[in-house]
Amino acid sequence: MIHARFPGRLVMLGFGSIGQGVLPLILRHIEIPKERITIVTAEERGRDVAEEYGIRFVVEAATRENYRDLLAPLLRRGDFLLNLSVDVSSVALMELCQELDVLYLDTVVEPWTGGYTDPALTPSQRSNYAMRETAIALRERARGGPTSVTAHGANPGLVSHFVKQALLDIARDTGTPVATPPPAADRAAWARIAEGLGVKVIHIAERDTQVADRPKKPGEFVNTWSVDGFVGEGCQPAELGWGSHEKALPADGHRHGFGCDAAIYLMRPGASTRVRTWTPLEGPFHGFLITHNESISLADYYTLRDAGGRVLYRPTAHYAYHPCDDAVLSVHELAGKNWEMQAEKRLMTDEITGGMDELGVLLMGHAKGAYWYGSRLTIGEARKLVPHNNATSLQVTVAVLAGVIWAMENPRRGVVESDEIDHARVLEICRPYLGELVGAYSDWTPLQDRARLFPEELDRDDPWQFANFRVT
Repeated sequence: MIHARFPGRLVMLGFGSIGQGVLPLILRHIEIPKERITIVTAEERGRDVAEEYGIRFVVEAATRENYRDLLAPLLRRGDFLLNLSVDVSSVALMELCQELDVLYLDTVVEPWTGGYTDPALTPSQRSNYAMRETAIALRERARGGPTSVTAHGANPGLVSHFVKQALLDIARDTGTPVATPPPAADRAAWARIAEGLGVKVIHIAERDTQVADRPKKPGEFVNTWSVDGFVGEGCQPAELGWGSHEKALPADGHRHGFGCDAAIYLMRPGASTRVRTWTPLEGPFHGFLITHNESISLADYYTLRDAGGRVLYRPTAHYAYHPCDDAVLSVHELAGKNWEMQAEKRLMTDEITGGMDELGVLLMGHAKGAYWYGSRLTIGEARKLVPHNNATSLQVTVAVLAGVIWAMENPRRGVVESDEIDHARVLEICRPYLGELVGAYSDWTPLQDRARLFPEELDRDDPWQFANFRVT
């Protein structure tokens, strides 16, 4: 099915696993001549894929010094810049696209090289919270200008649409009337739905079980998606949207002191912070509390305030991620080296022999306890559906495709976050590529089977306190 016909040019900046995986989807679902697509990337990796599809391939790194001279000649009014790069400032690219009247999408608000780990910056300054604040600060002057979709991959991105569908499912199953789903722009209406249902906590609960025919070696970081991206965000402070039901900040928790105040950060890396969570197939498990844009944007989007600006309702929101087992070993080794990257990196692709990515959202505290909604996609299904993808990458690439199509259909929306996009349209595009879409209720809480072997200090009056989720 052709979802969009695009008369302009498309420039893809970056061509790692996500770029290579999204290219066949773009060619399948967007009508655009191959001659109007250009790939600009910092390395030779992926040239064979570009040549397979007959796409122009330019090897040159975009830097703070040259990005304008590199990209501006390739773009004119009405074109599209699809940013899938690392170490290139998303905000700088969005500003350029607003100047050139060019559409834009990225999957994460990325800083310039070193921004994630710059020791000259405070943990707050190098947080996703701070990066998001810089991005959404462009909203006012971009109003009515070309659409710039920020942070729209699987997560952040697709999971925001899962949350809306999950809320509607819970409302239906609890007999809570929601006559017509509100438009995405009506933040207060969606927040009232979440509050009315009693949702206290939202986890992005993900378990990747993909395995390869060769194990991780010592001195090697192995992952099913970008190694650099995972290590970069894993070394940032752990961050979470901070709910109105929470009784006390963690001992190592801090507010930022600027911006929307929807989130806090912990004084430790996300890749060394674990939380309890649940998915239907895995059951209970420990996941890494890796910082992600959606932890902040969801908490902000679902905030209700009174006339004086006081917060009446906000859910706690954060990532709870168990990557593939080889990636867990890689993180353990990385931490032991004081967060110095291993000498070798390997992106698992053809060597994957089995497993799936179970990616969804877990909404907790409502009348039915906990509800997980999301995608179960196996490596076998992913390979049959789209070339150059594994189960993890396809959940990202199809969400990128959906965001690109939405931007083409809504070209004058200025700067837009995932939560502000029509969830039904995105899921319509993504659904054929997500394997089994599942909604499952559970009576699980983070208090389950606790204090069985050792005494623990728990808040049994409210199981949904962050202190009960955190692994200490």
